Order: sequence, then C-alpha cells, then structure tokens
Amino acid sequence: MEDVAQAIIDWTRIDTTLLDMDGTLLDLGFDNFFWREYVPRRYGLARGLEIEEARRLLERLYREREGSLQWYCLDFWTRELDLDLLQLKREVSERVRYIPRVPEFLESVRALDKKLVLVTNAHRDSLLVKIEQTALHRHFDAVYSSHDFGFPKEDERFWLQLARKEPFDPARSLLADDSLPVLRAARDFGIAHLIAIRRPDLGAPRREIDEFPAVDGLGEVSPAAD
Repeated sequence: MEDVAQAIIDWTRIDTTLLDMDGTLLDLGFDNFFWREYVPRRYGLARGLEIEEARRLLERLYREREGSLQWYCLDFWTRELDLDLLQLKREVSERVRYIPRVPEFLESVRALDKKLVLVTNAHRDSLLVKIEQTALHRHFDAVYSSHDFGFPKEDERFWLQLARKEPFDPARSLLADDSLPVLRAARDFGIAHLIAIRRPDLGAPRREIDEFPAVDGLGEVSPAAD
C-alpha cells in the first residue's frame, strides 16, 4: 500500500492539502438520500403529491441550478421549496459518516505538519450539521465554503479568492475532490497535485476515472499507509 500511495502522491512535494468534504471525507450517501429521497417525501407530503411525482418535479428544479452556487445553497432551496431544510437535515443527521479510514488519513497528514484546508461547496448551515456529527473541523487549519466567496469551486474565481484569503503555492498543493468539474477548475488554476475519489457514495458502485489519479478513498494515499 505504501508503494501505491507514493506513486500517486510524493508528500515531500506537498505543503498545503486542500480537501473537499462531501464525497471525499464524508459519505455522499447522506446527501443523495436527503435530496433524492427525504426531501421529495417531505415536499410531497406538504403538497399532497405522490413521492415519484415530487421526485420528478424536484429533479427538474435541481437540474436547472446544477453547477451554480444556488444548487448548493440551503437558503435558496429553503425559499424555493418552502421547507425548513436545516431542520430536515438534522432529522436524518445520524446518517452522516466518514468514508472509511479518513480520520486516520487526516491524522497522518497532520503528523507531517502539512497545512490542512477544508474547501467545500456546502452551505455553512449544511457544514454545521456535518460538524455537529463528526467534529471534522478539528483536523483543519482553516475551513472555507464557496458561499464565503460567492462562486462555486467549479469557477476559477473561487480559487483566486481562496488564494487571496488563504495564501498557498498551487505548485506545492494537493486537492482531493469527488467532482471532476471542480478538479478541472483547480487544474486550470494551476494546482499541481490532484486526486479524484472513485467511491464518493459508499452505497453506489465505484466510478471509472481516467482523467485524474483516482482512489476509492483517501486511506489509500495516507502518508502512514501500510
């Protein structure tokens, strides 16, 4: 395992480790369940719709905003759907969980004295729910939401603003993310070391990814892997 990790990441060339949250550190199954199952159920109940009809309506609304900051914005969807989404997230928050071996990965990177920065598209209220369940913030030197800057991570302007707020050398930085559009934007910005996550949702099949170095989970590239 150490040889595999070294082939993907040479940690001697990394000063700053930038990590996505949902699908990279935490199982994306929570978010997929919430938006595809729980919200349609509650939306349908509130409007007298069968769940399949509610799901179809919501999927259309989701697609219209996909990739934009609104797509990730809990305030926007709370207004759009007239549902208290923060409360709904808390109702099912026991489903929030780490991807296996992520805490050990974070501890091993910390042991190398690398700067650890969480960079997420999640709204700050969504982030709060995840922190309440996992205390993941304790591993990081800094935590940023794309809502802090007004641009999603798919937009190069996010990276420009992040670099002003939290200076880092792109040539000596690593980003791990499950989103290929985000990884492409980071590559265009100049971040030299990129890793894609093949199994962001533990309940779904692994994805085939050829565009970037890819792992099922970050435990595979832990500096302390054995």
